[in-house]
Amino acid sequence: MPLKLYNTLTRQKEEFVPVHSGRVGFYLCGPTVYDYFHIGNARPFVVFDVFRRYLRYRGYQVRFVMNLTDIDDKIINRANELGVSSQEIAQKYTTAFFEDIQKLGVQPADVYPKATEHIDDIIYLIDTLIKNGTAYVVEGNVYFDVSKFPAYAKLSGKKLDELRTGERVAVDERKDDPLDFALWKAAKPGEPWWESPWGKGRPGWHAECSAMSMKYLGESIDIHAGGIDLIFPHHENEIAQSEAMTGKPFVKYWLHNGFLDIDGEKMSKSLGNFSTARDVMEKFSTTAIRVFFLMKHYRGPISFSPEPLQHAVKTAERLNIAYNLLRRRLVDFETADSVNHDQHSAETQSFVMLLAKSRENFIAAMDDDFNTPEAMAVIFDFIRETNRWAERASLSPADLSILARAKNLLDEWNSFLGVIETRASGIDQGRVDGIMKILLDLRQQARAEKNFKMADGIRNRLKEAGVIIEDSPQGSRWRWE
Repeated sequence: MPLKLYNTLTRQKEEFVPVHSGRVGFYLCGPTVYDYFHIGNARPFVVFDVFRRYLRYRGYQVRFVMNLTDIDDKIINRANELGVSSQEIAQKYTTAFFEDIQKLGVQPADVYPKATEHIDDIIYLIDTLIKNGTAYVVEGNVYFDVSKFPAYAKLSGKKLDELRTGERVAVDERKDDPLDFALWKAAKPGEPWWESPWGKGRPGWHAECSAMSMKYLGESIDIHAGGIDLIFPHHENEIAQSEAMTGKPFVKYWLHNGFLDIDGEKMSKSLGNFSTARDVMEKFSTTAIRVFFLMKHYRGPISFSPEPLQHAVKTAERLNIAYNLLRRRLVDFETADSVNHDQHSAETQSFVMLLAKSRENFIAAMDDDFNTPEAMAVIFDFIRETNRWAERASLSPADLSILARAKNLLDEWNSFLGVIETRASGIDQGRVDGIMKILLDLRQQARAEKNFKMADGIRNRLKEAGVIIEDSPQGSRWRWE
């Protein structure tokens, strides 16, 4: 089954065929660094990181680029409010951005281009558009002439007459048409500026992304992603200026994630109904936050409230318990006497088939427009059966091999989902498992000697340390509280 993606441009799922066989150019619109990003902004950072990693898992060579908008009206306004320079604001929140995405388990992009470090590339783009007649200069400002690009609004599907009176079109009487958008903004008193052929000024937001994506990924790229709110005008304008410059299709597949909603409204800083990602991470684990995002399809909305986050916490805990059970059973087997079992038994063969079928179903889900909810459902079915197998009273070396394969499969999936805490930060998990086995053996010995005071004491002291002991007919197990 081929990988299929829902393309916003064509409004349908399409088989993924990259521009260059085996190679994928992937561009994600990054943050405007004027504040800590909110938890809604975190959604595209997490889900498109998962998609990028999955593409690599499927054998593609992926070049992943995420820009940093470090000059913008929002940055300038914030700097003026605080009486500091725009550069100070941008630097502070760029550092915060990297700190927060690292905590979220987002792998670094291959390139993080900054707008201020690509002024020459942006000027080249704008100058090319002026020379080919699709942009014009007015009082040091440069505007893109939408009338010269007949396919304008093909991404959003909006009607131009309605847009001209719409709320999202900036009013500027210097423009020939209300839909024309700024490529370069003439400097205002007190604002940062750069020299250009049209005078001192700074780039427009849309021109930044086109210039930087084409510099690092070429004139035609495979995937361009971002929040659904960027479809118009940002991504629409990127298409217009890029294709007007090169005469080539700019992006083959446009991917957009849905909003996080608060009481039915989009989470946004302008509405004030937001929580920063770092505030949420102080209350909930990274794996719980990732589960929260991945349990919903990336294109749909998510309702943000404590209840679904608490549910995500329990789901993440369930995954961790299942993974730790597998790991501890493998440690047990390595130190136990071998027990002969028929490795060709019906039950064993059934479990081997389950491993293969689960992997097949998981890939089928992810290949269907990155359907992470369905992929997570496959994982839950898999761990239910794996837990039943791992809790058997005695297992053979052949069984050990099968369980090792089950753990490896979870590791394989988790390598791009990041929903299982495979090891505690700064702790050698193997040593922890070994220490816990000694404590459980001592407790079992105390119980066998009817020294229940010592056995209960070990359980209670471990509980104080956040470790829960669970007794069953198959023996004692432990898990983090």
